Amino acid sequence: MSKGRSRYSEGWLPVKNISNGMIILDNGQKVSGIKIVPRNIFILDEDSQHAVINALNNFYNSIDFEFWLVVSDRVVDIALYQSQLHLLYNNVTKPKIRKLISQDIEKANQFMNSNVVDTEYFILFRERNVDVIQKRVRMLINGLAMCNLNSSQTTNDDLRTLLENFLNGGVRTKQGTVISV
Repeated sequence: MSKGRSRYSEGWLPVKNISNGMIILDNGQKVSGIKIVPRNIFILDEDSQHAVINALNNFYNSIDFEFWLVVSDRVVDIALYQSQLHLLYNNVTKPKIRKLISQDIEKANQFMNSNVVDTEYFILFRERNVDVIQKRVRMLINGLAMCNLNSSQTTNDDLRTLLENFLNGGVRTKQGTVISV
């Protein structure tokens, strides 16, 4: 079946590959950008809040290319932390310490059952030339630094997660057997 007639989303998406922090499209263009570290400016005093907002306004007005501001939720995964707690619980013999670890395990389970997500912010753009991409990424990172916000170039994992969010509602796809009933 040809790519244009595929029944699966991978078949009609123009994504050729994801590498070096870029989504490489079939037409040779690349989508890249930056991930912004969230910051709650509303805990700052009013003057500081206005300063950040004004700096962001100036920053956005200085961007002279098409871009997308993307907000994405990523499910918080503390499975590794939970397994470390279970190992610690099994290795401890003192009842008081075991009780504290048990309480932490219970809190972690409640946390995971609450479907907690981490909100991530991205500025993405499309461009063919890798040198232009790197120049734009540096400009965006420096511009946000002037607004007292930290950012970094998107990683392959960031871009895969963004695609999964849009295609699968944030659910990570896993290889496995399909069972029909």
